[in-house]
Amino acid sequence: MAARVSIQTSDFNLNDEVEALRQGDKRVGAVCTFTGTVRDRNDGLAVSSMELEHYPGMTEKAIEAMVDEALARFDIFAARVVHRVGLLQPLDQVVLVAVTSAHRGDSFKACEFLMDYLKTQAPFWKKEETPEGARWVDARVSDDAALAKWGIHASNT
Repeated sequence: MAARVSIQTSDFNLNDEVEALRQGDKRVGAVCTFTGTVRDRNDGLAVSSMELEHYPGMTEKAIEAMVDEALARFDIFAARVVHRVGLLQPLDQVVLVAVTSAHRGDSFKACEFLMDYLKTQAPFWKKEETPEGARWVDARVSDDAALAKWGIHASNT
């Protein structure tokens, strides 16, 4: 069985990740995926590169807890989160969330739940290179509405 969470510097292949997640599971009737990529702009400024940092062990543990929560909340079979760290360029893939279930509704909901949780709670630190120089940006987006729809209150960590 493939790991549920991978934090890595290398790129990922969507087809390989989905195939590993499905692993010939004949119960699977739906696979929902989200792939996030690096944009060339943020907050109105051009971005030529982005560097993501994390605390090894802590980040994986936090995301594993998110996957556990998704498995408890939704009727899904499996979930996989791949998040890249290190120096990334516009168009590079940054994050993959993939979920399997018997029916599409559960996969869609669990995938959105995991992505909302990742964007607002996962411990990553981001530095962007802009025409004005390098700047650290809080990688966690404060989105109380995204959390509230799942009954989660924003943490202050």
